[in-house]
Parts: sequence; C-alpha cells; structure tokens
Amino acid sequence: MQHANWQSELQHTIRDPAALLERMGLSKNKLQLSKKAVLTFPMRVPPEFADRIRKNNTNDPLLLQVLPVAEEEYAQPDFSDDPLAEQQTQPVPGLLHKYHGRALLIATGVCAIHCRYCFRRHFPYSVSNPVPNQWQKALDYLRQDTSIREIILSGGDPLTLSDQRLSALVHKLAQISHLRRLRIHTRIPIVLPVRINKSMLQWLTGTRLKPVMVVHANHANELDNSVAKAIDMIRDAHVPLFNQSVLLRGVNDSAEALINLSEALFNIGIIPYYLHMLDPVQGAAHFDVTETRARQIMCEIREKLPGYLVPRLVREYAGAAYKIPI
Repeated sequence: MQHANWQSELQHTIRDPAALLERMGLSKNKLQLSKKAVLTFPMRVPPEFADRIRKNNTNDPLLLQVLPVAEEEYAQPDFSDDPLAEQQTQPVPGLLHKYHGRALLIATGVCAIHCRYCFRRHFPYSVSNPVPNQWQKALDYLRQDTSIREIILSGGDPLTLSDQRLSALVHKLAQISHLRRLRIHTRIPIVLPVRINKSMLQWLTGTRLKPVMVVHANHANELDNSVAKAIDMIRDAHVPLFNQSVLLRGVNDSAEALINLSEALFNIGIIPYYLHMLDPVQGAAHFDVTETRARQIMCEIREKLPGYLVPRLVREYAGAAYKIPI
C-alpha cells in the first residue's frame, strides 16, 4: 500500500514478526523467532522493503536481515554491546571523534529499518543523542577543533528527521569555516526511497559544504526501480554516491552475491566502497563470516570484476586510527 508521504510510510513500518511472516506466506512454526530479541531490539521493516522479500522462502537474504530469531539470544564470547567502544570516543553527547579530520554526529536514534546485525543495536541513544536543543554542544566542539574537515551525519538514520530540522542543522554546520564536507550515512534511499525529494536535496546541496552520501545495501535484491529513481534524483543533484555493505553469513557470503551487488549498484550510479567484516555485537554472532572465508570470496571477486567494482574488505577495531584492510 502506498501512503501519502514518507512520514506516513515510516509510521507504517511492520513491527510484528508474525505479521511479516504471514505477509511472506510463511508459518512462524518454520522459524525460531525470539520474543526476547524483539523486546531488546524491536523489529522494524518498511512495507516497501518487505515487498522485495521473496515469498515462501525462509532463506531469503532480505528476510534474514530483519527477522529476529532465537540465535540472537545466545551470548557469545568476544561479542559485546559496544564492539567499537564508541562510548569512549564522545567528547560531547552524540558526537563521535574517532578518526583524524572527521567527526560523526548521531543526529537521531531512529532508523527506518532495524537490521539485526546493527553494531549500534545496544547504543544508549537516550543519553548519547544530541537532539536539536542539545546540538549546540556538538557545534561548539566542532568549532573549536580546526583539524576537523568533514562532518558525518549518522544515527540511527539522519534522513528520518524532517527537512526543516536537517536544514537548520546543516546551515549551522556550514557556518563553521574549517568544515569542508558534509557526509550522510543512510540506508533510507535503499529501504524507503520515497523519502528522497526536492526538499531534502535543497538542504543537502544548499550550502558551501561539499555533500557526499554513503548508502547501505547488502544484496542486489534490495535495489529495485523505486531505488533507482531515488538514486537518479541524488545523482542529478551532483552528490557523489558510495555504498558500504556488511559481509553476512547466509545473506551475501558468496562471490556470486557480491558480484551481483556491485554490478547492480554501478548500474544505478553507486560506487561499491566498503565491505565490512561483521562488528562483534551481541545478538549478531550468527551472521559472522571467518576472515579465511572472506579472503577466499574476495579473491574470486577480483578474478571476475574490474578493480573499480571491487569493494574494500575492512574490519574496524576499537581505538584504531583507521579501518583495517583485510
């Protein structure tokens, strides 16, 4: 069902695992769902994304990314609630300063979709989210540190905020003279493409800051005509587009799946950028792929794709000065 606007679409996200399975023609008895996981990290799936899930298929790669299953309940050694130690990198609430020359602002804790492997699934947004009336602390920090050239808006997903709020924030950021680039980390063009509109593009491109957008798709089946149209609008606004994926067992852990993804991304104008090893967050261990297997997959990809279509396989470590290539 198509609703009136993107806010309405956001309000109609599917939150009941049984309802999602019924929509997919699947019995909840075929899969071990987790009520506990839903309580700690609620399910959230936009209907538009759900429409791309193949019916009657318990192993669909899109379904596996969003369905809370029993394996999430099993505590795993070497997995934690804060795998990247982000709580230690906040000089002020909601502003992460991990890498030289750039800082990341948690603009909101809200996402259009809850991916079960999310490394921020336990993030304490209630105390680490600089809501609009607290942005001043982050702005003051950015203003004082002249080494910062790039500000990244992340979350949650920053594009769940209204254009009015985002426009006000971005114009304040543009007043900080040493900032040069505005990077948006978002999954919304993939999972809720109706959100991409003229109003959004006006604030994104309406200041002296050079905009960059990094989207997040893990499988070629996530990219349909509605996504392609949204990406066309962003490209027409002259915003560079890159994709980052996560290597996920059962979802995209094969050369074929990742080759198809790179080809599909490039066909609609997105450059494959990063392929992340799974961050070891509690609740997501069932998605983990070994580095040995990851290297094998990358060798196969390099044999079959030109270099510009091969994403960089990386792992992020808490406290490291950059993402570590594998």
